[in-house]
Amino acid sequence: MKQSRLMSLVEAITNVIVGYGLAVVTQIIVFPWFGLEAALGEHLAIGLAFVGISLVRNYLLRRLFARLQLR
Repeated sequence: MKQSRLMSLVEAITNVIVGYGLAVVTQIIVFPWFGLEAALGEHLAIGLAFVGISLVRNYLLRRLFARLQLR
């Protein structure tokens, strides 16, 4: 079954949202192990810096694999 572009985008957005939440929680836990201190707002900003890149990466990879599957 072929996945539409819209569903690829929905999947990528969902993946990024879940990953963002996990990344922020991970940062809060792991940063102190390395002597790094950050306020919650800083953790959220750091996570947001990677959201756009992650969204584009997920979408493009999904489209690439969907195209390869058609061949």
